[in-house]
Amino acid sequence: MLDHSFPSNSVEKREHRRLKVRVPVELQPEITTSPIRTETADLSLSGLYVEMMFTLDLETQLDIKLQLGGSMVLAVGKVATCDRTVGNGILFTRMLPEDREELRTFLQAVDTEQA
Repeated sequence: MLDHSFPSNSVEKREHRRLKVRVPVELQPEITTSPIRTETADLSLSGLYVEMMFTLDLETQLDIKLQLGGSMVLAVGKVATCDRTVGNGILFTRMLPEDREELRTFLQAVDTEQA
């Protein structure tokens, strides 16, 4: 597994802190009919990282379904980073306000639990 932490002298460029949490996620690339079912390696309000052997190309557009406990959160995103044979970083590009709030509430609970 990759260590997605940063040395103390580096500057964090992300808008939202990522939490290491595994939740089921379904990624539906716009170019295929078969969804990819996997788990997140980390998750934030602005995106997620998934570890997978067969990675997606940069800028691939995706429909995203996150299973957060008993709730399903829907989003649209795009592949922002590609670590070949390791995984993809995915940026959320659209999400309904109620889904964003559900994700925020979930992440706050995880953050509290991990502290």
